[in-house]
Amino acid sequence: MKRNKFLFGGRLIFGPDAKSLVVTLLLILVPVVLFCTLVARKLIDEIPDGGFAILVVTIVFTIHVLVLLLCTSARDPGIMPRNSHPPEEDFCYESSASAEAGGRQTPSLQFPRTKEVMVNGYPVKVKYCDTCMLYRPPRCSHCSICNNCVERFDHHCPWVGQCIGMRNYRYFFLFVSSSTILCIFVFAMSALHIKFLFNDKGTVWKAMRESPISVVLMAYCFISLWFVGGLSGFHLYLIGTNQVEK
Repeated sequence: MKRNKFLFGGRLIFGPDAKSLVVTLLLILVPVVLFCTLVARKLIDEIPDGGFAILVVTIVFTIHVLVLLLCTSARDPGIMPRNSHPPEEDFCYESSASAEAGGRQTPSLQFPRTKEVMVNGYPVKVKYCDTCMLYRPPRCSHCSICNNCVERFDHHCPWVGQCIGMRNYRYFFLFVSSSTILCIFVFAMSALHIKFLFNDKGTVWKAMRESPISVVLMAYCFISLWFVGGLSGFHLYLIGTNQVEK
């Protein structure tokens, strides 16, 4: 049985752990709101010519990241329609060793677990999925969390609550890479605010005491960069080598 959640007549398809989206949204929105209200607002006074642009860029780019998150989480990742019964053309009938009354032998069904198909002129061995009752195409795998076979299955991401596959992989990669850029931007602007305070107060310690939220944001973005930045680089390598994570 499928575990996905469908909204608006199937136009939006969420995974069974879609509630984790709330955590991801908070991890994005809380630091951005703190940055806009406590740091970017002061940069408007410190940079009269370009301070307002920093605030606008932050808001617009955050909306861009959230739209990519929604496209990743609410889009069909490439779910294979399952069959209601096994493909009968692949059954093999063999004589059973046991005989019924009257000495007649009954045929037994032998179902091949794998079979070869031709892909671009090359033979490729595909496996049968007992749950979906179909032979999975190349690079298609069964997700145990969503209980679906997904084309070009990469992995199930708990942060977006959805499988990452053929139809939403590009949005996932853009979401992760855009989040990396947003972290770098917030880190750089928070550091710039500390620099302005340093020029005014004379010491780094006094500047940090004047704006502790800038220090917190810099630390948060630095830690986040190890995750989203590393993930962006890893998937950039997978794309370049035509591989999947799984």
